[in-house]
Amino acid sequence: MNRIVRIAGPGALVLVAFVSVLVALVIGGGADAPRLADPGAVVRFGLPISRMLVDLAAAATIGGLALTTLGLSRRAPEWDRAVDVVAGAAGVWTVVSVVATFFTYLSVAGTGITFDDQFGQSMGVFLTGTDLGLAWLVTVLVAAAVTVLCFAVRSRGMVALTAGVSLIGLLPLAQQGHAAGTASHDAAVTALGLHLVGAALWVGGLLLLALLRGVVPADRLPLVVGRYSSIALGCFVLVAVSGVVSAQIRVGAFSALDTPYGVLVLVKSAALIAIGVLGAVQRRRTISALVARPERSRPFWTLVVVELAVMGIASGFAAALGRTATPVDRLAPSRTTDPSPAEVLTDDRLPHAPGAWDWLTAWQIDLFWLMVAVLLVCTYVAGVLRVRRAGQPWPVGRMVAAALAVLTLVVATSGSLHTYDRFLVSANIGAHVLLGLVVPALVWAAAPVRLVRAAVHPRTDGSTGVREWTDLLVDNAVVRYLVQPFPAVVLLAAVWWAYVGTDALRWSVSDPTGRAVLDVGFLLVGLLAVPTLLTPVAVGAQQPSRAAGLVRIGGAVLVAAGTVSLGIALRGPLGLVQASWFGAMGRTWGPDPLADQAHGGTVLVVVGVLVVVTVVVVTLVRLRRHTPDAGERTL
Repeated sequence: MNRIVRIAGPGALVLVAFVSVLVALVIGGGADAPRLADPGAVVRFGLPISRMLVDLAAAATIGGLALTTLGLSRRAPEWDRAVDVVAGAAGVWTVVSVVATFFTYLSVAGTGITFDDQFGQSMGVFLTGTDLGLAWLVTVLVAAAVTVLCFAVRSRGMVALTAGVSLIGLLPLAQQGHAAGTASHDAAVTALGLHLVGAALWVGGLLLLALLRGVVPADRLPLVVGRYSSIALGCFVLVAVSGVVSAQIRVGAFSALDTPYGVLVLVKSAALIAIGVLGAVQRRRTISALVARPERSRPFWTLVVVELAVMGIASGFAAALGRTATPVDRLAPSRTTDPSPAEVLTDDRLPHAPGAWDWLTAWQIDLFWLMVAVLLVCTYVAGVLRVRRAGQPWPVGRMVAAALAVLTLVVATSGSLHTYDRFLVSANIGAHVLLGLVVPALVWAAAPVRLVRAAVHPRTDGSTGVREWTDLLVDNAVVRYLVQPFPAVVLLAAVWWAYVGTDALRWSVSDPTGRAVLDVGFLLVGLLAVPTLLTPVAVGAQQPSRAAGLVRIGGAVLVAAGTVSLGIALRGPLGLVQASWFGAMGRTWGPDPLADQAHGGTVLVVVGVLVVVTVVVVTLVRLRRHTPDAGERTL
């Protein structure tokens, strides 16, 4: 039975996916010969098939690493076997990525294979001089790096790092195909990226379970399956939401569902719904049966094979969708026939002049941060419920702070500031003030680390769960150094000058990936530094001390000096930052670029003063209370 499951599960996935992609290509016409520059049937069919194999191999690698990191025991043979399986999957990912890259070049060039110098030179230009070629080149390099790491490492930290590196390989894939050509480019890329991440974790984790059938003991199987099910539930929500957004962008109205592209979307959606139903209804019963009678696992493994087969249908149709023409009206050029300067720079039309009501009601949803906010809310609520069910109190003030933190995060990343942050320096600075200072302060008040330690029991089987990873991150030597007053203050003051004084600001407004990276950077620096300023407790102290409080107040003064000096510089001495961007928008409303930048400088000056006042007030209140709390330093 073990060998049958290990062969039947992956075999069903690949075979069904192969058949599905062929059927979908016929239905959607994705492999039809073009009128000009036909590269041949081998390329027309080989490209979507190789792309399907890339997706499956990437999923096996990423999902396998995630389940290994979060669900498997380092003390059991399952750990080494899992890493070996992932190494093999990464090797396949590398090889099929090379094949897909080659087919992509032939498809773009519309030519067959030749062996002259011009062919090699043309392919070199494609790989290094075009966005599509660079995307595939990065995918190949990331897959190769993950393969080497999987063969070279076995420690918990390095396997987790390898999992993080493997996720980078999905970024180029998200920027290919229809996502790169839609009018809603940023939203399309974000939705596709989240879709790929959710699908990879979902499919890869289940595939690893099937391949580990022979080394996971029967008494541990329910535990590992339960951990995978928790991951799969989150992935199902992520895939469903991102899939709906992607379909809305590419299909548009319901009337377009009768097109070949719409039919493929419906079939893929039906497959995903079927997987969700199987996971929600039958797996709950099979897990209960496994717990009651671990030796009777045949129904569960039968379900696994069926799920992998249905996943193959979804994977095959997804690969064919990338080669199928979308409804024409959704691929209209992003710029008008007479584009404004703002359209030339951003590929979006200049928004209307913001009024007082617009600053409160204008929204431009960032799906990535919205999903992060939903995950944070669900996690925090689940933790509070678990703590209270155990008979322990959890202050209402912390729950209010958590709600305000999530709300502020959504406002900063999807509200009016996000709507105008590419066009107004003041809006950009305001959004990052919320991300880098206000959200971390509210997170500190919400005490999520305490909640994790109170709600989640430590594991005893050698695996690393939420509680263990939280402790590892909080107690890490690097983190403990960075949260000391001096490095924390320097980081918090320097991040603003580094952002405004370098091309980081330009990267943030011109590239959705740059925006996400820099937003995460501001948030992380704030989470490291702001709690340090707000906590007048020296390392190892049992209660607030005046010396530690004075150090924090001094640090707040230095942070204020950094933001205030930058604010003053923005009001004149620096001149217009990124003048080729903000000065070239062609805005006919609002203050001129220099005046708008001065408004942003004023925001930083006010923020500097508020930082000092807030730290002084918090320090005095806590010194007055003298409440001993050894865990006060953590979030």
